[in-house]
Amino acid sequence: MKMTTEEAFVKTLQMHGIDNAFGIIGSAMMPISDIFPDAGIQFWDCAHETSGGMMADGYTRATGKMSMMIAQNGPGITNFVTAVKTAYWNHTPVLLVTPQAANKTIGQGGFQEMEQMNLFADCVAYQEEVRDPSRIAETLNRVIMQAKRASAPAQINVPRDFWTQVIDIDLPVIVDFELPQGGEQAVQDAADLLSSAKFPVILNGAGTILSKGGIEASRVLAETLDAPVCVGYQHNDAFPGNHPLYAGPLGYNGSKAGMELIKQADVVLCLGTRLNPFSTLPGYGMEYWPTDAKIIQVDINPDRIGLTKKVTVGIVGDAAKVASGITSKLSDGAGDTNRAERKSTIAQTKSSWAQELTSMNEEQDDPGTTWNQRARADKPDWMSPRMAWRAIQQALPVEAIISSDIGNNCAIGNAYPSFNDSRKYLAPGLFGPCGYGLPSIVGAKIGQRDTPVVGFAGDGAFGISVNELTAIGRGEWPAITQIVFRNYQWGAEKRNSTLWFDDNFVGTELDEGVSYAGIANACGLKGVIARTQEELTAALDQAIKDQMENGITTLIEAMINQELGEPFRRDAMKKPVEVAGISKDDMREQPMA
Repeated sequence: MKMTTEEAFVKTLQMHGIDNAFGIIGSAMMPISDIFPDAGIQFWDCAHETSGGMMADGYTRATGKMSMMIAQNGPGITNFVTAVKTAYWNHTPVLLVTPQAANKTIGQGGFQEMEQMNLFADCVAYQEEVRDPSRIAETLNRVIMQAKRASAPAQINVPRDFWTQVIDIDLPVIVDFELPQGGEQAVQDAADLLSSAKFPVILNGAGTILSKGGIEASRVLAETLDAPVCVGYQHNDAFPGNHPLYAGPLGYNGSKAGMELIKQADVVLCLGTRLNPFSTLPGYGMEYWPTDAKIIQVDINPDRIGLTKKVTVGIVGDAAKVASGITSKLSDGAGDTNRAERKSTIAQTKSSWAQELTSMNEEQDDPGTTWNQRARADKPDWMSPRMAWRAIQQALPVEAIISSDIGNNCAIGNAYPSFNDSRKYLAPGLFGPCGYGLPSIVGAKIGQRDTPVVGFAGDGAFGISVNELTAIGRGEWPAITQIVFRNYQWGAEKRNSTLWFDDNFVGTELDEGVSYAGIANACGLKGVIARTQEELTAALDQAIKDQMENGITTLIEAMINQELGEPFRRDAMKKPVEVAGISKDDMREQPMA
């Protein structure tokens, strides 16, 4: 069948149902973007490509449907790097389309030329360059299928002079694989360990969200065993938060109850998780990982099994299928040992933590430091971060999708939100980029129009994506709600400065003359300032109503004091020592060229 290369490209996108693209328009992509409207593909033209990529990540994570990043070759494409690597560690299958400098001039150092394949080699699960115009549909189909199979970004690189050529091809065929259910013996071994366990614990990771029926299968298994279910760091939506066996997230500022419960485990089923090291770092002064427990690790990727923890049984397979397989092979008395005592321990531990969390109003200083004490004294009438989070919980709809940026105040809130459904919690993940909160929640809202969404960011991180306020107020963009914690500092790095650098604050202070609410108003959006818990709860309640009923985007600037939470990398920091010494007198004048 005769068609142009751009028609072949777009027809392949249609085959896979990819109908949303994010980026900034450029001449190298115009032959395909020109036919996007006729194809039913919506192009979301953001203010910066990095944010566009994070919108794609948010869209796909909230919907489970693939989306596409695309921009101009060279400087447009290079702006996608952070977003693509973020999607990689978030296990998000997105399509990265990178138009390339013309094939006939590559290597001559031409306009906007860049080694785009090398650039993304460490950011994608698969990448391929189109070698001949006649292979464009075949290549694109393969790249899309690889992204789905790996649940990760995949890249197609297309020389721009391959567009607008007439080719005679048949469209490719989509080939789907049945996901593995785990080796029979390994599943039986796991069932035997759990059947004889005295205190079994389940740890759900992102794989239970990505797996069709993964959370439900884990629920059935957990109820059979009466095993508490913890979730991985930033995966608070990997098990229903209203379930009596839900123990909360491990990791940084997570659930103390979850940590105390998993510490008692003699067998841990790690379901759909790669057990990244950051997720099991000590919390609340507690080393909680059960080093003497038998560990069962289930992951779709065999390369991840046993990579970070000692594993007794490793199972390569889909989380739902493996969990169901284990349940079917449990002994008749599985979970009966200490069942009543275990259920009581779970309930009491959760209740105790809930009371403690509710009573936590302020952040603690390490011995020998006084920053938080001084911060409270400096602004005695301002909200603390935890006061703000409690005010937010009062107005946050149970069905809401939320996004969290990286940073101190968002991290303090990690213990607060729980969700009854999956695909509700979008966080920047283990790549940890600032500027994720706003664009990801915009992408989520594009994909889930009937669901309220709220983005969260500290004021430092928000400054990286603030320019998106100039884009999202246009008529076709759906309304969202964004909360910015305003304390005029890079809090995470400032905490490092107080602990290891004697309050030598280099690059940690923000401009107090800038109003994000004012910027929102200037962009035709609604900007609101909240100074008390009552004002914040009321502002969020109204913002959700405006979002869902009136199509109004609201930015709430929540004014909080400068208290600082637990440092991100206590494991990686230490106080420096002076050896040779540094003096301004040693600085030399640099000669002019």
